[in-house]
Amino acid sequence: MLVLGTLILISCEKKPLKIEVAELQPSTPLYEFGYNLDDYIVIRDTIKKGESFGVILDRNHVNYPIINKIAVSIKDTFDVRRLRAGKPYLLLAKKDSTEQAQVFIYHHNKIESTIVDFTDSIIVKKNRKPIKYVEKTASGIITSSLSETLDSQGLSAVISNDLSTIYAWTIDFFRLQKNDKFRIVYEERYIDDTISAGIHQIKAAYFEHGKKPFYAFKFIADSTKMIEDYYDENTNVLRRQFLKAPIKFNYRISSRYNLRRRIAYYGNKIRPHKGTDFASPIGTPIIATANGTVTESRRKGGNGKYVKVRHNGTYSTQYLHMSKQAVKAGEVVKQGDVIGYVGMTGNTGGPHVCYRFWKNGKQVDPLKQKLPAAKPMKEITKPIYLNSIVEMKSKLDAISFPDLPTEDVISIENKL
Repeated sequence: MLVLGTLILISCEKKPLKIEVAELQPSTPLYEFGYNLDDYIVIRDTIKKGESFGVILDRNHVNYPIINKIAVSIKDTFDVRRLRAGKPYLLLAKKDSTEQAQVFIYHHNKIESTIVDFTDSIIVKKNRKPIKYVEKTASGIITSSLSETLDSQGLSAVISNDLSTIYAWTIDFFRLQKNDKFRIVYEERYIDDTISAGIHQIKAAYFEHGKKPFYAFKFIADSTKMIEDYYDENTNVLRRQFLKAPIKFNYRISSRYNLRRRIAYYGNKIRPHKGTDFASPIGTPIIATANGTVTESRRKGGNGKYVKVRHNGTYSTQYLHMSKQAVKAGEVVKQGDVIGYVGMTGNTGGPHVCYRFWKNGKQVDPLKQKLPAAKPMKEITKPIYLNSIVEMKSKLDAISFPDLPTEDVISIENKL
């Protein structure tokens, strides 16, 4: 530690001038992920398109035999072939003439990272930043679309997706009406108390559609399975056993189930279509419409790449023409899980998923089925649930709606 003493200068008037010089303090080391960054050359960057783990390390003076050894050693914990373009990473290199990389830290998201340390031996470990959950409220009045209403208030688009999932069988979000309104109580995740890591969950919601109120409260009705679901103020579950479509957004029904379909290409002969085609861009996620077990995930003939799910002894569903599958045979999937992506494999004239629906071993039109609701809440659980939502319902009802824009107020007054 260096200390500079006090100097006394004598002016021409022989009056002493006293200059105080502050004591020089060493800088506080900056640590990230347990590493003192002062000990390394620090490189922060993002994965470029076509860039691999090997390319990054080779550029930072790690030889390919060592790179291959690292990749093989950690493959069961971290597959370096799955680095995604656009994801940030932190590289720590030696502070000497070699400038050789020592540590590679890949950020999966704001919360989770994988650390690959090859300073001496090869060590891989997961890092998860501590999260703080903050309860918040929001409300809105639809003037054009739900997404625009949320965006105008600086709210996450995730809320729109979550609300459409909660009310998938109650409200048609493609036909929202002007002046429909909503209130929500939700949780947002924070890192270091200030950095938002996105929406965690909607705890409760109120949606007024066509002047009719629809409540939704998150609750675990079956403590043995610990599966959360949304119920209304009268204990009715909002979810049906099957979703209406295998795609959440950005789709249109391009061809319906039709046993009398004629196709000019085949001489106008009858070629039954036992599926419902949902057209959407290539790469759009395809979701399981109900809980079940994957029985097939393969490529075969005109079906192209497809996944088939058995839901119970009565129902099965199949999803055709995928660009790639996201699940394997034997996997258990939940309603809404991504099982593949829209493509054009097999016999198809454009990107879509052909959704096929079996009931008792026979293919039927899913859009004409009176599908059952999810299992109702047990009678013994209902008093517990009703008591648990009292406070949350009061909180929802107390949330005020934002003021309507002036032009909307005028248009409403003119209708009165």
